[in-house]
Amino acid sequence: MSEHTIKRYEDELNLLKQKVIAMGGLVEKAVRRSMKSLLELDAKRARKVIERDSAINTLELQIDEMTRKILALRQPAAGDLRFIMTTIKIVTDLERTGDMAEAIAETMLQSEDHPLTHLASLQAMAEKAISQLKDALDCFARGDLHLALSIIQKDGAMDLMFKSLQRETLTYMMEDHREISTGLLAYSIGKNLERIGDHAVNIAEMVIYMVSSHDVRHLNHEAASKLLNLQTPTE
Repeated sequence: MSEHTIKRYEDELNLLKQKVIAMGGLVEKAVRRSMKSLLELDAKRARKVIERDSAINTLELQIDEMTRKILALRQPAAGDLRFIMTTIKIVTDLERTGDMAEAIAETMLQSEDHPLTHLASLQAMAEKAISQLKDALDCFARGDLHLALSIIQKDGAMDLMFKSLQRETLTYMMEDHREISTGLLAYSIGKNLERIGDHAVNIAEMVIYMVSSHDVRHLNHEAASKLLNLQTPTE
């Protein structure tokens, strides 16, 4: 392979990585904006989140086309092949996370006539989910195994927050039947936030595969740490 061909190949891989990071940035903004529209009762912002989902989908298609061409023309091996496989998986998680943001925005519009009143738990979940997503994108950009492990470790906290939201919502609904409609909407938003956290974990697991070649998708944090011979720094 000539030096010129190698340089062009490296440029293609770098461009692919930048497109994934750009898509991640759009998805993170969509999640932030959808929650802000809910907390501020901003229907205009919610509609913008829905309208801008097409930009995320466009990037997904562009990245898919790039990966197909690289696989067909460059026949990547070893670390480059793991990077391509990771990219394919991560883009799917990002697209679905974008759909979650869109769903939150749509739920906000559904609640216009009966605004949600108990938002503290949802706000806490949103902050956690956005933090997890941001960390997942950062660990992909840097190939950071420690950060990827910390995301896996924190997944249990998001699950507990969602269970707490379920109990809280059910209590309000049982105490006042007028809370049933808003309670169902709150549950829907909470479920979407919990899924966003799950997608962040998926991204972290794929980063671990990309960097180390170890597949930890069905391992808990302790088992993954042992496999990688790493310890997550204490906070």
